Order: sequence, then C-alpha cells, then structure tokens
Amino acid sequence: MTLRQPDDDAVVPAADVAMIRQVLAACAGLISWAEKNCGREFGWAAGDAAEAAGLGRAPGALAGQAGLAIDVLDFAGPARSER
Repeated sequence: MTLRQPDDDAVVPAADVAMIRQVLAACAGLISWAEKNCGREFGWAAGDAAEAAGLGRAPGALAGQAGLAIDVLDFAGPARSER
C-alpha cells in the first residue's frame, strides 16, 4: 500500500466524512474555548502549532482552519464514477 499523493483525489464514505466532521467541530470548539479561558500560555502554544502547520500565528488560526475544513467536507462535490 502506498500513501495517496497530495494531488490524488480521495473517496471517503459518507459515514467517515460525518465522523471527521464531528471531530473537527469538537476540536474547533475546544480550541476556541481554550483561547478564551486558558490564558497567554495557550495562546502561545496555539500560535506555535498554527505556525508549524504553515497557518501563521494569527489568533484563532487553528480554530478557523478547522472551520474551513468542515466547510470543505460540507460542500464537497459527489464522488465521480471511474467509468
């Protein structure tokens, strides 16, 4: 088995998409809550993680990207037939 290349499409069953969406939504909510309630140390850690992922250090970058990922799942087109 080889890993899918970045330019290769992936076909994911609807049940898996729903599970991924739930996890992303939970992560976005947790990150947003932590940003508001856990002080500067969390903000710095979140900024480091966002920067390591290539998202910059903007406040809310991780939660924002999780939200965008949810949108990608919600608005993705249907799988195409390979016939």
